[in-house]
Amino acid sequence: MSKTYKIALIPGDGTGPEVLDEGVKVIKAAACKNGFKLEFTAYDLGAKRYLKTGEILPESVVDEFKKFDAMYLGAIGHPDVKPGILEKGILLALRFKLDQYINLRPVKLYPNVETPLKDKTCADIDMVIVRENTEGLYVGAGGFLRKGTPQEVATQESINTRFGVERCTKYAYELTKKRAKNNKLTLCGKTNVLTYASDLWQRTFNELAKNYPTIKTNYVNVDAVCMWLIKNPEWFDVIVTDNLFGDIITDLAAMLQGGVGVAGGGNINPDPGGVSMFEPMGGSAPKYTGLNVINPIAAINAGMMMLDYLGQEKAAKDVENALIKALESGKIKSMSAGKMGLSTTQVGDLIAGLI
Repeated sequence: MSKTYKIALIPGDGTGPEVLDEGVKVIKAAACKNGFKLEFTAYDLGAKRYLKTGEILPESVVDEFKKFDAMYLGAIGHPDVKPGILEKGILLALRFKLDQYINLRPVKLYPNVETPLKDKTCADIDMVIVRENTEGLYVGAGGFLRKGTPQEVATQESINTRFGVERCTKYAYELTKKRAKNNKLTLCGKTNVLTYASDLWQRTFNELAKNYPTIKTNYVNVDAVCMWLIKNPEWFDVIVTDNLFGDIITDLAAMLQGGVGVAGGGNINPDPGGVSMFEPMGGSAPKYTGLNVINPIAAINAGMMMLDYLGQEKAAKDVENALIKALESGKIKSMSAGKMGLSTTQVGDLIAGLI
């Protein structure tokens, strides 16, 4: 009997449903080829539901998500909703409530995809960034004093626990070992200024290194990481960092691989019984809604990550090989919306057909 995986779909806002449709199309083709099934259940979380009912993320829905094998997201965000309401109320809330404590971002340049870096090739841009996903500045600790007055004070606290730092760092070591590329793990922080939090990260990183004698380790300040990502991206294999720094450097890294239209990511709970969520890095791009011109490759890459997470490594590799063939064919002219030379659905059809 073939294995069936239950997947929760969150199409979301703007062009989210369009890119998710193509991702589903491609991973269904890979599932069919590899003899397993994907069973999808859609949820209407996002701007439309919020504007109609005022609901953002009901607790009952969170409980339902815990029963799925994985979650697949299109995009969240709409110009009619104040920035932060949906992002914090859905995306951040799901990460915290489902303890998706790893944000996983492969950064890989594919053939015929333009990078802004002169003379850099696919061999130079191939790394993974592991971002701690449930602590740091994003926990929302802090507040206002005398708000709205000339003496106003605003505080935002970065919360880092030994437990949170250690489980994230250990995941990064294990990933570096499994990846077996350069066997090199880089800690990104800011030890020269953010003394306390960075010291916790540095000590934890160094202590865990003793358990991984085959892995080369180094430390680089976040500002220097930004510099070296541009100058020498080939220096990096796996990078581990905190929530804020990870948010920044993953967007920078996305540009190296051709833009957010290519970049897929995962919010991972690797613990037994945990449920993880996969999404394209790009936003909802509302101005392109319904035009069938948005790039679905990031959503397809996120779907590929989901298949790998589910233990279907062969199917994930089939998706990647089909994507590479599609790009090598020259039929996809650009990674930019409206300039691909193919429509959103045609890109999905091309890649699914190559599987």
